[in-house]
Amino acid sequence: MRGDLVRKLLARVLTTGLAVLAFLVVALTGATGWGLTVAVAALAAAAWERRVRPTADGLAESVLVAAGILVGYARRLDAGFDPALAATALVLLGLVLLVGPLRDAGALEIRAANLPVRSWTPLIAARLGDALLVLLALVALAAGLALPAWVALVAALLVGAGCGAVGLDLARRRFRPPAGGGPVGRALRRHQPEFLLYFSAPPGSEYQVTMWLPYLERIGRPFLVLLREPEFLPAVAAATSAPVVFCPTLKTMDEALVPSLRAAFYVNHGAKNSHCIRFSQLTHVQLHHGDSDKAPSANPVSAIFDKIFVAGPAAVERYARAGVEIPAEKFVVVGRPQVEAIEVRREPVTGLSHPTVLYTPTWTGHHADADYCSLPVAETLIRRLLDRGATVILRAHPYTTQNPASARQLGRLTELLAADRARTGRAHLWGAAAGRELTLTECVNRADALVSDVSGVISDWLYSGKPYAVTDMGVDGEHFVERFPLAGSGYVLRRDMSNVDDVLTGLLDTDPKAAARWATRARYLGDFPPESYAEVFLDAARRQLAPAGSAPAPRRGSPLPSPAA
Repeated sequence: MRGDLVRKLLARVLTTGLAVLAFLVVALTGATGWGLTVAVAALAAAAWERRVRPTADGLAESVLVAAGILVGYARRLDAGFDPALAATALVLLGLVLLVGPLRDAGALEIRAANLPVRSWTPLIAARLGDALLVLLALVALAAGLALPAWVALVAALLVGAGCGAVGLDLARRRFRPPAGGGPVGRALRRHQPEFLLYFSAPPGSEYQVTMWLPYLERIGRPFLVLLREPEFLPAVAAATSAPVVFCPTLKTMDEALVPSLRAAFYVNHGAKNSHCIRFSQLTHVQLHHGDSDKAPSANPVSAIFDKIFVAGPAAVERYARAGVEIPAEKFVVVGRPQVEAIEVRREPVTGLSHPTVLYTPTWTGHHADADYCSLPVAETLIRRLLDRGATVILRAHPYTTQNPASARQLGRLTELLAADRARTGRAHLWGAAAGRELTLTECVNRADALVSDVSGVISDWLYSGKPYAVTDMGVDGEHFVERFPLAGSGYVLRRDMSNVDDVLTGLLDTDPKAAARWATRARYLGDFPPESYAEVFLDAARRQLAPAGSAPAPRRGSPLPSPAA
């Protein structure tokens, strides 16, 4: 958010400023060496900007840097007109003008992982900008060492040949596409996928996909993952053996959606979902990436899907409570399969002298009505937990650091935990140790109690049967439980932390709401046998893949689908 904007602006100012300075130093002074050094610094800044802003257009800066380097090269050689240097200048000019359009054209090509195809052209096109920066740096080095101009010309011609090959292949793909489709489409037809997982989201959201991949694989049918943003391709491909396809355009989606497909699953309400829902021959199923009482969990956009898989009856009630009218037959209660590995504690455990508490603050959201983040007031909570001898697992939302204020608040909490760990030896966890090295399920199994903001973490935790507290960061007051019913069987922590001691007593010592949690658990997560809990989802998913007029029988030992199915 604001932190990203600051980095992008800083990168832009550095790149432009150093490029202008390099040209002026070389062109207007005799300090050629200094000018070439500044040119190399400008190239380094441009490389950093490409990491911060992958779509950055550095045409003007590249022209200035290249011109400065060539002027400095001519001065170093001091041999009058040099045909090799003139040819190098022409090649560099052509590369500077062509690299951007070739990169953009390559970005419009379909790419795939976990398929027996190699689409080298889009990958090379994406690296042409980096190749140009390296080439300019080499030419600057050759100028600084006063090497013969033909050395720079050879390097420029090699990069130019690569650009030419990429350009010719992209032109062939665009103007003379293969009659039977491209290599990715042909490989997918051979794979014969029966369903796809469609995904489009902001950076850092791949967890929404990876939480579902193990269960999609357990369906036992061939499938593919279709991505709309390229940055997710490596991470998602590493998390599954299924084909993962990046489709930047609607045309490439036409190639990826092969005739064998019967259903499409979704994990969020991204705007680009409509690009796939237009394929009316598919059954479109919304899975969500968590179950919570947050406003987005009752999004009216859900109505566009053919089926809405929900964890329990409470999710159906949530839509009705929000005034979102969706036919009952669209809802399918399937539980929340991700909780199957959570250890259930049937007997209340009270009066622990050294409890382990999991604290899971959420992020601030894109809009004010979705800001449930408790980080601004969390220092008081953490200090009280430490005073009670608790070991704290601090697991923040992946988007937390996008907000500079939240990042600072989170940093302050980690300082408190680090200082207490050094003083007492208690094994507090935070950062990568709690967010990447451990799964949420592992964090839940280690903890005795939970403190969370309004989020899907509470629903997952509910499966364990252990006590939890919910932060009220809004202005609802006594109406908080009406808006967020899941808080009714938890302990509500006020925004001003005025009741923090009472809440921690109920959470860690007396736990008077132990019985109420089990009824809430059935409403939110379904009342399914733990030994076959995930099979409810798997059977419901298989039914969406069955040919019209037929339905597979549930597996032995699996509960029958709910009447809403």
